[in-house]
Amino acid sequence: MSPAQHTLLAAGEASEHRTLIITLFAVFVAATLVITVWAGRQTRDAADFYAGGRQFTGFQNGLAVSGDYMSAASFLGIAGAIALFGYDGFLYSIGFLVAWLVALLLVAEPLRNSGRYTMGDVLAYRMRQRPVRTAAGTSTIVVSIFYLLAQMAGAGVLVSLLLGITSDGGKIGIVALVGVLMIVYVTIGGMKGTTWVQMVKAVLLIAGALLLTFLVLLKFHFNVSDLLGKAADNSGKSAAFLEPGLKYGATGTTKLDFISLGIALVLGTAGLPHILIRFYTVPTAKAARKSVIWAIGLIGAFYLMTLALGFGAAALIKPDEIIASNKAGNTAAPLLALHLGGVDSSWGAVLLASISAVAFATILAVVAGLTLASSSSFAHDIYANVIKRGRATEKQEIGAARWATVGIGAVSIVLGALARDLNVAGLVALAFAVAASANLPTILYSLFWKRFTTAGALWSIYGGLVTAVGLVLFSPVVSGKPTSMFPDADFHWFPLENPGIISIPVGFLLGAVGTLLSKEAPDTGKYAELEVRSLTGTGAH
Repeated sequence: MSPAQHTLLAAGEASEHRTLIITLFAVFVAATLVITVWAGRQTRDAADFYAGGRQFTGFQNGLAVSGDYMSAASFLGIAGAIALFGYDGFLYSIGFLVAWLVALLLVAEPLRNSGRYTMGDVLAYRMRQRPVRTAAGTSTIVVSIFYLLAQMAGAGVLVSLLLGITSDGGKIGIVALVGVLMIVYVTIGGMKGTTWVQMVKAVLLIAGALLLTFLVLLKFHFNVSDLLGKAADNSGKSAAFLEPGLKYGATGTTKLDFISLGIALVLGTAGLPHILIRFYTVPTAKAARKSVIWAIGLIGAFYLMTLALGFGAAALIKPDEIIASNKAGNTAAPLLALHLGGVDSSWGAVLLASISAVAFATILAVVAGLTLASSSSFAHDIYANVIKRGRATEKQEIGAARWATVGIGAVSIVLGALARDLNVAGLVALAFAVAASANLPTILYSLFWKRFTTAGALWSIYGGLVTAVGLVLFSPVVSGKPTSMFPDADFHWFPLENPGIISIPVGFLLGAVGTLLSKEAPDTGKYAELEVRSLTGTGAH
């Protein structure tokens, strides 16, 4: 029997413990639904639905932010990337962590002081409301859907492995189940329910990663050198596995792709809508700053543990076994749990089921946060302020957000089904690139450039968005490779898998050009108010 068949058999044997697996999943889903219903009963107005009543402390929000940020890409995608590509896979961890410095130093506090519920609030403060809010809402929804793709793909892979589902129809059914659950979380619980689910999930994920890290180190008698040496030998790549270049170094194109990925990861976090709206859930700017510091500590500890997860999987499982289970490597962490516990043992099945339930919790929590961000932006920016021209009642606005949740959920289910075989870390990197191209330039210009105008904001958002999404559509991510979304087609002409190196400078450049060519006079009085407000919190909601 080949190693690949052995692992598939192992997963199949684990799936014989389906009663245990389904029970663990059901317990988490039931617990989170109870939290959601409880929070839903306390949601009385728009401030409760969008911002959780601004009642969360810095530590609580930091825990929720880390729960929102440590997605399926962090747990499944990065572990898989390290297991298959060694050093180059760990670059995702570095990028995701360093990105928080940009969010802390430039965005968190001024955004909390300047806005109310969405990114559009900040932009509309000193510019023409309707066009800017339409652009901000469009960008938020597009970025959120890109991010949702990764979570849906992770869910399909994970539950398929556990329950032994091999058919495409079964995997699509799992994606649909996740979509339905996320719609329930957001429509009933709003921000309060979502925040509590994210806090519970963050604790579970860190505990699960800590357990696996301990077991991996115990296996190698806490000798990291032995762990890395065994990983290099087992990978079949020898010393090259521990050196740069295995994934991003073979050609000039892959090196350029690495630079593009790095830029997207570092700049993307500060433009992610589901992270930005978390800063509105705390009562003060000081609490916003404190929550980011807590998040950096928790996320930093977690990403250090991804080293043990990835290299542990590389040391204990043959690469063709991981690829046989999922060609993008997304099942490396659950398979590591199975091997640590014993492939043929009940303990192995228990560990696999527990870690997979934690990963599933991760997906549900992040999906809820993303859906809330996009539905809030549609309801608050597009419906209330563009369609209804500011005359919508709070009840109408919340109703629109709930209907938007259903629509966004449906779109995510369809696209998630198509993306089920792509590496989830790579998919999230695309969301970062789109966020850094369309959202970040506009936010920074609006907060720090007095001359910035409505035309500049529109050029920046739409230009960055169209460039980033257009390049992705014609990249190897969508067609032209066995690991593409459409592996049997080839219409790609853009050679890089991440568009950040082109689309992010375009977003910044178009914002500047649109402003300088505009005949519109900037409202310097409003800018002065915004500057005082963003720095001091005076007049903040």
